[in-house]
Amino acid sequence: MRPFVLVNCAMSADGKLAGTERKQIRISSEEDITRVKNLRKKFDSILVGVGTVIADDPHLTVKNATYEENPVRIVIDPHGRTPETARVIDDRAPTVIVTNEECDRNWGPDVIVMRCGKDRIDIPEMLTILAKELDIESMIVEGGGETIASFFKEKVVDRYSVFVGGLIIGGRCSPTPADGDGWVVPEGVKLDLESAEVMGNGALLTFIPRY
Repeated sequence: MRPFVLVNCAMSADGKLAGTERKQIRISSEEDITRVKNLRKKFDSILVGVGTVIADDPHLTVKNATYEENPVRIVIDPHGRTPETARVIDDRAPTVIVTNEECDRNWGPDVIVMRCGKDRIDIPEMLTILAKELDIESMIVEGGGETIASFFKEKVVDRYSVFVGGLIIGGRCSPTPADGDGWVVPEGVKLDLESAEVMGNGALLTFIPRY
C-alpha cells in the first residue's frame, strides 16, 4: 500500500531544470503555472528534495488555502540540512522531513520527522509509512533531479508530467529531470505517451512509465 505518485516538473527545450548554479529559472508558461496550482489542490502531499529547499526556498502551498486545505509538505533530507528558516517548515501547512536513520536532528514540535534508510532514503518504506500513518493517498514529486531519479529507480512513479518550455538554458552541469549518479537500466525506463498539449510557449507531455 502506497500513495499514487505523480512526478511533475518543468524543463527547458534542452532538458534542463535550472542553470549550473541550480537557482530556479522561470520555465513554465502562465497556463502551466495555473495548471500546477490547480493540481496541488487535488493531491494529499507535495515532495521535494532538500537541494530544492536550499536552492529555491519554496513554500509548497496553495495560495489562500488554510492549514487544513494545504497538502502535506514532504522534504527528503537524509542528513538533516533543511535550514531552521526554510519556508517549507512555516505554519502554513503540515510538514514532514524524512532523514536517514543516523540523523538525529529535529525541527521542533510542529514538524514530523521520519527516519528511513541507513544512508540513502528508503523510498518504498517511506511511501508505505506515509500511507499507513498519515493516510496520504496521492503525492506530487516536484524535484529536484536526484529526487526524481530516485523515484524512477525504485519504480514507484505512476505518472510523469513534464512541461517543456520555449527556452535554452545550457550548461554541462545543469540539473536534468533524472539527475544524480544514474543507474544501470537496459535501454532506459520506457514511457508510454498519454497526452501532449500546447500550453502557451511550450508543451505539456504526460507519460505512463512501463516497468
